[in-house]
Amino acid sequence: MSASEIVQKYISFFEKRGHKQIANSSLVPQNDPTTLFTSSGMQPLVTYLLGEKHPSGKRLVNVQNCFRAQDIDEVGDNRHTTFFRMLGNWSLGDPASPDERTSRGGYFKNEQIPWFWEFLTKELSLPAEKLYVTVFEGNKDVEKDSESEEIWKNIFEKEGLDPSERIYKYGVDKNWWSRAGVPENMPVGEPGGPDTEVFYDFGTPHDKKFGEHCHPNCDCGRFMEIGNSVFMEFKKTSDGFLPLAQKNVDFGGGLERLLAAVENKQDIFETSLFSPIITAIEKETKTRYVGHEKLMRVVADHLIAAAFMVSNNVIPSNKDQGYILRRLIRRGLDSFYSLSGEKLGKVIEQIVFQYSETDFVLKDQFETIKNTILEEEQKYSTALSSAKKFITKTYKKTGDDLKGVTEITADDAFVLYSTHGLSPTQIKSLGFVFDDQQFAEKMEEHQGLSRKGAEKKFAGGLADTSEKTIMGHTATHLLHQAIRDILGDKIHQTGSNITSERIRFDFNYDKKVTEEELKKIEAIVNEKIKDNLPVHFEMLPLQKAKELGAIGLFDDKYSEDVKVYFIGEYSKEFCGGPHVDFTGRLKRFKIIKEEGLGSKNRRVYSVVG
Repeated sequence: MSASEIVQKYISFFEKRGHKQIANSSLVPQNDPTTLFTSSGMQPLVTYLLGEKHPSGKRLVNVQNCFRAQDIDEVGDNRHTTFFRMLGNWSLGDPASPDERTSRGGYFKNEQIPWFWEFLTKELSLPAEKLYVTVFEGNKDVEKDSESEEIWKNIFEKEGLDPSERIYKYGVDKNWWSRAGVPENMPVGEPGGPDTEVFYDFGTPHDKKFGEHCHPNCDCGRFMEIGNSVFMEFKKTSDGFLPLAQKNVDFGGGLERLLAAVENKQDIFETSLFSPIITAIEKETKTRYVGHEKLMRVVADHLIAAAFMVSNNVIPSNKDQGYILRRLIRRGLDSFYSLSGEKLGKVIEQIVFQYSETDFVLKDQFETIKNTILEEEQKYSTALSSAKKFITKTYKKTGDDLKGVTEITADDAFVLYSTHGLSPTQIKSLGFVFDDQQFAEKMEEHQGLSRKGAEKKFAGGLADTSEKTIMGHTATHLLHQAIRDILGDKIHQTGSNITSERIRFDFNYDKKVTEEELKKIEAIVNEKIKDNLPVHFEMLPLQKAKELGAIGLFDDKYSEDVKVYFIGEYSKEFCGGPHVDFTGRLKRFKIIKEEGLGSKNRRVYSVVG
């Protein structure tokens, strides 16, 4: 069973149970100031989990492309990847009456848990005896999830399996889910709740260095989580947790891990999805996977993630998404070079081929993907040369004097890391050694500052719906169209970040925007504000929306109907909202700064109100 067949079975299974298939949102979130990438299927649905009615109803299903930067350092083991596809199904609100349970109404634990069990054991034919589950044991704020435990107990008893050997209880670090993590890390206003997870048992011997006894969350590798049903029923407040107005189901299952279970491959990089990519790396490096697993996993994962980022209009740079992309490519190159690899072209080609069956946009953008990665490889080569010059100048040595090993300070090593983009491993491979502990302290100090910045950025909650931010959403649509009016209709959005203080808008363009052009763009937006144009949305078939000329970031692989916002006759754009009802509410628009983000990408900062 291939990855694409699992996708098809999953979508079909939940469509038969009244679910509406919704879009695979862009990997780069639109107008979300809280994160650089879409990291879960629920992320684009936060406002609906909090109570807003979804145009497609209460039962939803999709497959969402996700990226989690926090997993970069985990890549190299047999199960972690930064990029993955998340199978998701949702119930937006517990049913108001028993009658709704047989229609398109919401559902909760009594439906979700047996459905997922049926999907695993009937649709994917996973052996029941290979499956284990975990539930929330409770804490001082929320009681234990006895209801889920009882449902699982009944399921296992019907299968002739002993529930006491199958059900495990954990605390908030394992069986509580919110996008911010454990309850103490959640900002006020964020939804979350207990979850129940399903694990697949590969049956490998337990390694006692990870503990005396094995269990589903043991790190020995015997078990792998393959699905997580979150019962999102709480919202964090300044006084603790309160019930949401509606009880939600938010399920997520990693496609790559489900495939590993179906094929009984403990190493996901040996599944039918990854193994052809690994084979391509073996050929280009003339090295076998066995004995070099970690390096090859890093190459495969990082270049896959890079390909998807480029297909979502991200380009390598020193800021935001572009910085993450640059780090991925260069880290992947480090591992590729360590394997004596020289040419990446065939590896990139195999990645695009493997994923194009479910994400055909990669095939359409193959040349762009390949050229972007290879151009960054050349820039990395230049950075290495620049790093050598920096050290030579700092230590007053010539290139010929740099024979053997040169000891440098941790401060200079950190400059090579932060300014020249070199990893500690790459620095050492150039023949430079430094105090690892002092470098780690520098890194911790840097990460501490980054976390503070992230906390400030995250303070508005998962989805900032303040009046100023909603105004910013609408102004962004006007700005997007005005830029196309002045610079040409080949311009498209490559990213945005909207807060209550300002609007940040990124777009493709290969030269600086002149002051005169900026003034014209600003004047157009203010003219549309003065015209007090009406703003409304319509759910339209994707093809019709394209025929109408709707623009915006959108991945249409898993979508039939799309949400399009209209601003009078001036702007038509894919967007999840929310927006003001008339442009006059924006009052005034001003561009405050324009800057470059590297080759062929620009950024505009503006304010509204």
